[in-house]
Amino acid sequence: MLSERPFRLAVLASHPIQYQGALYRLLASNPEIDLTVFFCSDSGLRPYKDEGFGRVVKWDIPLLEGYRSQFLGNVSLAPTTSRFWGLINPAILRHIRKKNFDAVWIHGWGYLTNWLALLTGFVLGVPVLLRSETNLLPTLRPWKKFLKQNLLKQLFKRVSAFLAIGSFNAEFYQAYGVPKEKIFLVPYSVDNDFFISKAAELLPKKENLKKTHGIPPELPVILFSGKLSAKKRPMDLLEAFSDVSRRAKAALVFVGDGALASDLKAYVEQNHCENVYFVGFQNQTELPTYYAMADLFVLPSDFEPWGLVVNEAMCFALPVITSDQVGSSGDLVQAGTNGFVFPYGNISALAEKMELLIGNPTLRDQMGRASREIIGKWSYTTGIESLMKCIKILRGRNNTKQV
Repeated sequence: MLSERPFRLAVLASHPIQYQGALYRLLASNPEIDLTVFFCSDSGLRPYKDEGFGRVVKWDIPLLEGYRSQFLGNVSLAPTTSRFWGLINPAILRHIRKKNFDAVWIHGWGYLTNWLALLTGFVLGVPVLLRSETNLLPTLRPWKKFLKQNLLKQLFKRVSAFLAIGSFNAEFYQAYGVPKEKIFLVPYSVDNDFFISKAAELLPKKENLKKTHGIPPELPVILFSGKLSAKKRPMDLLEAFSDVSRRAKAALVFVGDGALASDLKAYVEQNHCENVYFVGFQNQTELPTYYAMADLFVLPSDFEPWGLVVNEAMCFALPVITSDQVGSSGDLVQAGTNGFVFPYGNISALAEKMELLIGNPTLRDQMGRASREIIGKWSYTTGIESLMKCIKILRGRNNTKQV
């Protein structure tokens, strides 16, 4: 793509997130993009109380290195990244107006600041690129569906392009009247290079890693990674494991913490479940050890817009089982090829799929290799290539207007 100068792209993000830093670094390294990321909050940079994990969290990887960023003053009386009114950053109006950006990339519509940026872009004629996590999986109440349809259809008519995180997200946009040609796949990804390099380092040590954590090395390990909350349905996994354990020997490892931790541990004790391990919250640099010791990954959530832990697990060549309410299942889980999808809440169906994989190491290895192949094509690089196609179209529109 030939141009007189780099494409000036502003990104509006709620706060630094561990999954996005590597993407911003790659974007900033592209000579055809002049990137500025505006953050509404510094949450994530400093220790903060994560309600889902039920503990204070501070990420142990660099979140701001390698790209230009700026923090916007937040005037909310109750600042938080978990509510609409928690982010009110009027300074974004001035930056969009004065910086002369070629486009503004906005992450969803869940905060007042996002709406300020959306409306400013529309009024000033600055192209808006919208990227959200929303899909059609959850069932909405009729009044909420009516309100959402009428509001979002009007909003979407004014958006220049949509950066879809996956198939279910793209289907959502189309259901709200967005034509296919305005949708570009910028997949929800993790830092594949980091996780795959850690897999190469740690997978040869799988048996020793199990021993280090007190797990019999001959047992296949089922892994759960995430918040121990009702939404993630870890109890479904534990009950399915308890059932399967009567017929097939395996170990179950819970990585994470949260409100259900005590309930899960009580269930283990009351039902005399063997080989269940709770290792608590693990930071980003600590997670690879647990993926490397695992033989199978399960995410049984009752709703998950995406589920980036699935990406991480696949980098370690793990077969995956997810519920049908996990957004990533629409792209990353190919039933019978690299894993299975079961109806959420159906514990017997989950147990059946787990038992099949526990008892068949050849099938696990085959599906694991498929996972690794699939995730290799689902990367930041793929997303940037798609974004560049979008930018090329936007440049063409601008050049046409100038003629």
